[in-house]
Amino acid sequence: MTGGQVAAIAGWYGVHARDLPWRLPGTSPWAVLVSEVMLQQTPVTRVLPAYAAWLGRWPTPPDLAAAPAADAVRQWGRLGYPRRAIRLHEAARIITGRHGGEVPAGLAELRALPGVGAYTAAAVASFAFRQRHAVLDTNVRRVLARLVGGRELPGPAPTVAEITLAESLLPAEPELAAQWSVAVMELGALVCTATAPRCGDCPVIASCAWREAGRPAAARRPGQSYEGTDRQCRGRLLAVLRESGDPVPRTALDLVWPDQAQRDRALASLVADGLAQQHPDGRYALPA
Repeated sequence: MTGGQVAAIAGWYGVHARDLPWRLPGTSPWAVLVSEVMLQQTPVTRVLPAYAAWLGRWPTPPDLAAAPAADAVRQWGRLGYPRRAIRLHEAARIITGRHGGEVPAGLAELRALPGVGAYTAAAVASFAFRQRHAVLDTNVRRVLARLVGGRELPGPAPTVAEITLAESLLPAEPELAAQWSVAVMELGALVCTATAPRCGDCPVIASCAWREAGRPAAARRPGQSYEGTDRQCRGRLLAVLRESGDPVPRTALDLVWPDQAQRDRALASLVADGLAQQHPDGRYALPA
C-alpha cells in the first residue's frame, strides 16, 4: 500500500466518519472499553442506546464493580451474548482492585482482563491511549484482503501474514496510526461491506487488487438459523430470570421452551457461564 492510498483513506474518513459517542474527544478509556465489548458481533445501531444507558449508570469501573453482577445482566437487556455483561463486571472488579480504578494502558494488562482478546486490547490501547497497534476487526481484515490481497473475504481468523501486513501499513506516529486504524475500520463498515460493497464510493478503488482481478467471489459458508438453537433457548430462559426480581422455580423455566433435553442443556450452560445460579431450594436466579 502506498502513501497515497493511506492519505486517500484518511481524507475520506475526515469527511464521511460517523459521529459516534466513543470517538468524541475526552472519551474515557473505560467508555472505549465498554463500546468495544458491546460492539462485538453487534451492530452500532443496537449498541448506541445500550452504551449510553450503561455509562449513565456506571460511568467508571468502580461504579460497576460495586454493583451486583445481576444488575449488569439486567442492564445488558437483549443486546445479545450476555456473557459480555458478566465479563465487563469481572473486568471492572479487576480494574478497581488491581489498577486503582483506571483502565490499564498496557497491552498485556488489557489482555489479562476477562473478555478482552487480541482485537479488543489493541483497539483500547489505540483508541483510548493513542498507541501504535494493528487493530484487526472484520472490517479492517476485509478491506486489506480486497485492497492488497485481491480476495473478496479474509479467512475465518487472522493469520500471521495478515497481522504482519497490517503492522507494516501503520504510520510511524502513534496518533496517526490510531487515526489510520479507525479510518480503515470505517471504510469497511460503510463502503467496503461484506455483501454489497459500494465500490464507486471507495477512495482507493483505482488501486484495489480485488477490482483489478475482476472481483472474484469467495466461497461462503452457510449461516446458522437462530430459530430453535441453544442460543435462542438460553435467551428465553435468561429473559425469565432477568425479568423476575426473585428466584424462580424450575417450572417457570419449563414453560418457555418445549424441548426438555435442550432446555436442560441451555440452563446448565447458563450456570456454567456465570449467568445464572441455582439456589439450595432448587430455584434459579441471576448471579448474586
